[in-house]
Amino acid sequence: MSDTTLPLPDPGDEVRWVEAHLGHLCPDEPRRSGRFVGTQTAADAALASFDLTGYARRRNEVLPRSNRGASALSPWIRHGHLTLPRVWAGLDGPAADRAKFRDELRWQEYGRHLYARLGQGTSEPLRRSLTIDAGADSDPWDHSMRCMEVNLDELERDGWMVNQTRMWLASQWSVRHGADWREGERHFFTHLLDGSRAANRLGWQWTIGSGTAKTYGFSQHQVRRRAPGLCGTCPHQHSCPIRDWPDDPPHVAVEADPRLRTDPDVEQTAGPEQAQLRSTPDAIWLTAESLGDDDSALAAHPGLPAVFVFDEPLLARLRLSSKRLVFLTDRLAELGAERKLEVHLGDPVRVLAGRPLAATFAPVPGWRRRARALNLAEVHPWPWLERPGPGSVASFSAWTNGR
Repeated sequence: MSDTTLPLPDPGDEVRWVEAHLGHLCPDEPRRSGRFVGTQTAADAALASFDLTGYARRRNEVLPRSNRGASALSPWIRHGHLTLPRVWAGLDGPAADRAKFRDELRWQEYGRHLYARLGQGTSEPLRRSLTIDAGADSDPWDHSMRCMEVNLDELERDGWMVNQTRMWLASQWSVRHGADWREGERHFFTHLLDGSRAANRLGWQWTIGSGTAKTYGFSQHQVRRRAPGLCGTCPHQHSCPIRDWPDDPPHVAVEADPRLRTDPDVEQTAGPEQAQLRSTPDAIWLTAESLGDDDSALAAHPGLPAVFVFDEPLLARLRLSSKRLVFLTDRLAELGAERKLEVHLGDPVRVLAGRPLAATFAPVPGWRRRARALNLAEVHPWPWLERPGPGSVASFSAWTNGR
């Protein structure tokens, strides 16, 4: 597939630009999220305006939206506008709220450690496999149920949901309905602006009890508690299909990947501890993992052009919602107005072949695979909150206790 050099998107013209240049890769008509803008300016403003007060008590509230305590910073964290160390250090508040918020950031870090070590292995059951009901042919998410309809609408409109409703939908899909969790996870990944194989797969595996000994059993009780009034608008309010707690679904033990217990190659998992300088770069390779101003390679070379490649073969396979591509384009338009930038469409290995590049390590299999085929003159470390080590990642508690 040949390289196409694209014109730079103009600020304010991101939707039209995606329609013109990337529309063939989207399953929907190009549009932006109903809530999120993918610029560094928006990320900085969201971080500065977030108040931690009450977070521990309100982080799982769903409705009304004014009661929510969730930070909604995850789309910008996912793409590197906000690094975990910056968010960790940048927010203060009551001790209990700060402790709970930092605990959630560590869950994000744990997911990254797990994915960086296992890679595509996270698509398989970690320790227990949920039995799939192959005969289930109805939609696991019944849109006539208000707790499904309202939250799926938010997912598909805004590209984001609070963690509580992610667990509701995942539990309804797999625990109660018996559908394949990987199909539900793919639907989330299509729409979530913070969609990452690290956090998304970990959340689904945790909900269905694949990595632990306990499933999350979604029922009407949680809806009445976290979204008061929603059941009163539901046609099923007097005959609710989730009124009772679901039965514990059958699991079978699977042979756990030995890398859950120990990492045979910590350097590959974690990347360099300091910048590796091999030769002189003539451009900075930016990826969707690290688009922010704090990207080490970007900050080290203010005079070099930055290069971003929309990976056409990958995007053709993933078929991501257009709002995710618009979110990325928001940042590219902003960046292009501030410094030299090239935007390409094609296979990154072919587009960047032979060019000496500066880049920031990313803890994902795709980055490592492409990096081996490119001329990386300079590799900068990933901004870990806690650098990976060789100990167990079999569970969050094992990871925490082994730090």
